[in-house]
Amino acid sequence: MAGNFALDIAKWAEKAKGRMDLVVRKISLDLFSRIILRSPVDKGRFRGNWQVAINEIPAGVLELDDKSGAATVSKATAEVLNVKAGDVIWLVNNLPYGPRLENGWSGQAPSGMVAITVTEYGAVVAQAVDDAIKEKP
Repeated sequence: MAGNFALDIAKWAEKAKGRMDLVVRKISLDLFSRIILRSPVDKGRFRGNWQVAINEIPAGVLELDDKSGAATVSKATAEVLNVKAGDVIWLVNNLPYGPRLENGWSGQAPSGMVAITVTEYGAVVAQAVDDAIKEKP
């Protein structure tokens, strides 16, 4: 399985003509935005607690209510702009009720946020590669 994944990455990199950093950024931002915006909202605390970091796992919780998700997506975008192929990029939400929300506790997200987004991974990657090929260097 891991070997197939590595081969797929190599194929995508070849298609993107060496623009792998751009492809990784596009994939990360698309997936992260989907997860953030799919997060159920009451006061916006859960949506506002998605944190992105490169090569380290974010710790703690934030005192941010973000009903629209715009501020959280903006912060994620700022972090993603620094990612390079080969980095480990994390999206975490450290609020203790996160697992319950992911497992259907909220009627706003009965199928979770992350699980749904993971099923879209292949299409997101294909779109990011296509976009990278079309963009001028």
